[in-house]
Amino acid sequence: MMTHATGASLQESRPERRPLSSRPWLLAVFYALVTAAVLLAMFIPSATDYVGSDNDDIMRLVEVRDLLAGQGWFDLMQYRLGLEGGTLMHWSRLVDLPIALLVRFAALFLPHVQAEAVALTLWPLLLIPFLLYPLGLAAGRLGGPGAMHIGMGLGCLFVFTSIRFHPGAIDHHNLQLVLAIWVAAMLVDPQRRRSSYAAAGAACALAVAIGAETVPFVAAACAVVALQWIWHGLDAARAVRAFGLSLTLVISAAFFLTVPPQSYGVVTCDSLSLGFYALSATGGLLLSLATWLPYTATLQMRMVVGAVIAAMLLVAASVIAPQCLASPLAGLDPMLVQLWLGAVTEAQSLWQILLRDPASIGGFYAVGLLALAVCFFRALGDEEREAHLVLLLLIAVNWGISLVQVRGFAFANLLAILPLALLISDLRHRSQKEPENANLAFAYVATVLAAVPAVWALGGAVIAKGLEEPIGLQTMTQDTGSQEKGECSSEADLALLAQMPAGLVAAPSNSGAEILRFTPHRVLSAPYHRNQGGMLTELHIGLAPPLEARAFLAGAGVTLLAFCETDPQTKMLIDMKSDGLYAALSRNEVPSFLKPLGGSEGGFRLFQVVLSDG
Repeated sequence: MMTHATGASLQESRPERRPLSSRPWLLAVFYALVTAAVLLAMFIPSATDYVGSDNDDIMRLVEVRDLLAGQGWFDLMQYRLGLEGGTLMHWSRLVDLPIALLVRFAALFLPHVQAEAVALTLWPLLLIPFLLYPLGLAAGRLGGPGAMHIGMGLGCLFVFTSIRFHPGAIDHHNLQLVLAIWVAAMLVDPQRRRSSYAAAGAACALAVAIGAETVPFVAAACAVVALQWIWHGLDAARAVRAFGLSLTLVISAAFFLTVPPQSYGVVTCDSLSLGFYALSATGGLLLSLATWLPYTATLQMRMVVGAVIAAMLLVAASVIAPQCLASPLAGLDPMLVQLWLGAVTEAQSLWQILLRDPASIGGFYAVGLLALAVCFFRALGDEEREAHLVLLLLIAVNWGISLVQVRGFAFANLLAILPLALLISDLRHRSQKEPENANLAFAYVATVLAAVPAVWALGGAVIAKGLEEPIGLQTMTQDTGSQEKGECSSEADLALLAQMPAGLVAAPSNSGAEILRFTPHRVLSAPYHRNQGGMLTELHIGLAPPLEARAFLAGAGVTLLAFCETDPQTKMLIDMKSDGLYAALSRNEVPSFLKPLGGSEGGFRLFQVVLSDG
């Protein structure tokens, strides 16, 4: 018989159960499953397509299909886009690969179309736990279990109200958001663990490899790590060394795995190439080596070394990639700036948003501005000062970018969750300690509401439209990239076009990606800055008088013209040139070199281009 003492000793020897709050991975998975279930329940029953509404989602699917069909890993040419020879895309295969693998796996059990639908539905949902985990981990490290739950809760609201994580969203921006929060969360680790900083370095490298939009943010993160080493010295050396080595190794792996050997010496400013690779790898390596230097025991010497490294990188940038010190869109043709980029919502500046839709300002900018204020004042008050200063810089960079191009607001709003979760957690504790204090309770509730961008978006919509007019989910999600009203992009619009022999189609740029997806045709124009030649040719076709337009059609080799009178860009061309081809077609004045092929009411009117005199 077991004695009492033996039973007691066995109980003492059992490992103590860890509370759920100490296992953020489990919490992240739980919250992600709940959020994914809500998203599926909300969007799947009413879905008319399995691809996201953004043009980039559709073009990504086209790239994935080409990869699965046998196009080379290093071959990023979109042969069916633009003028003869195609258009070299700047997107990374690192995003194409997991989506293609999901499609290939689903195709083992389902027909191809259903396999695509399953893969495209799952991909953004699978990213959710990887976004929630660093949020919860960082909030928990800084503010305890309560802050962890608040951080993950705000993260779930962010996911639900962001189109980047809705089913069908396969553009690279959702992955960039995940990487951005990993960087921020790892760099506020109060214990400066080497594993945290190595993860931050890897995330920085992958962010640059996936898209150049994050380069300013990554540069700010690298500056943060350098400043931490300068300030703390030996106490931060191991973590900083891990960051630098990780950045160098991962960016090197990404470069050699995704850049073709013949392009190793080519510099591009919108994708991973020699310029971004050389600066990232060199900066990471120099920072790591600096932590080993024997004469950096004093703050002054570390400041000197840091300044030397910064100067070396600046000189390297001016020699290797001077063109990349400006905007990657700086070389865009003025005609495209006026007729294309100027009408793209996500490329608008604060001033343009104020003029165009002032009610949306709060949803774009208020949460980021609130987080900046919180970081500033809490750092002054010595409340997790360094963490709040780090977040202040990282949020400020993205918020500043959003002033120039509103697309940066999503990054600022996501990063804002960390300082706001800590503030909300503190207010909650104070309110619980003083339940009779109405001011504390009000501050707590008001801060929770103010931390959600959708609340600001809804408030702006109510002010602008009133309570009588219905407000759709698009307002809540601050959707800046979805299909514009009037585009001819439905499957019905493209059904007739798909039945015709493969040729080159001249159509509005907003319809280009859909034509590539649903038909075997080449398309002259789609809204991508590397396709300037194709976009300019389509614009000239629409603006030119019929006889001149005939020459543009012949020069480009266009065989089919898809005229969409309701397309916003086409309407601009009609208004600009009353004697242009598109204006003539809007008056049903069809020149002899265009043979009507039919079309749908309110959709495409299709014409065969007949250039021979016979």
